[in-house]
Amino acid sequence: MSTTTESDTAVRFPQPAPPAAADRAAGVLPRRAARVAGVGYLVIYVLAVLANFGVRNRLVVDGDASATAANIAENLGLFRLGLVAFLAVFLVDLVIAWALHVALRRVHHDLSMLAAWSRLAYSVMLGAGLVFFAQVPVMLGGAYPDALGAATDAQVMLAVRSFDAAWLIGLAVFGLHLVLVAALLLRSGYAPRVLAALLALAGVAYLADTVAHLVLPDYGAVASVMLAVVALPSMVGEGWFGLWLLRTRRLPA
Repeated sequence: MSTTTESDTAVRFPQPAPPAAADRAAGVLPRRAARVAGVGYLVIYVLAVLANFGVRNRLVVDGDASATAANIAENLGLFRLGLVAFLAVFLVDLVIAWALHVALRRVHHDLSMLAAWSRLAYSVMLGAGLVFFAQVPVMLGGAYPDALGAATDAQVMLAVRSFDAAWLIGLAVFGLHLVLVAALLLRSGYAPRVLAALLALAGVAYLADTVAHLVLPDYGAVASVMLAVVALPSMVGEGWFGLWLLRTRRLPA
């Protein structure tokens, strides 16, 4: 006579691991990932200032292709330094996207994943723009004289503008990323609500600036206003966020 009971023969499915156990199994805990993201924020802050303001804005003269080509030709070493800095920003941003997902996935996994994907999309657009930017010293160095003739000033400016356009579109999706991160912070209760509000405001400002570039016939007329609208919340909010990531003890260790 068999003594096997119904409970003995029932199929037993493994129970999902609790969040903390899942984090340990994944190998990186949220607080450590936050530290990685915080260091990444400090790195890209320095690199972005160097690449954008120290190189791009210093050498590119809006509306003057001849002056732009001449400036870059006379400062090819500086221009290449800016290229390397932009490339480093691209690579570090990939790490930040991963680290923020690990740090915030216990708040809402799907929302955290969407935030990570949106930052990755921004990084891809920046990388695509660098393809155009990297052609400028090649053209000015006379790499194509037999096939295409000497690069014209207009061609150099077109490459620079193509980089700007790709980065601009990328900043729109970066704005979405900031809004999603702000929503995660509000949902978690880990960070000050003012910080979340600043990140959300910065995200909306990035989106608005991209739209303004696309729809306004004379963006230059509002360029200084839009610069302030974007720069104030983004510099304060993202700077504060980077420091918070480095110092917070609210996330699980």
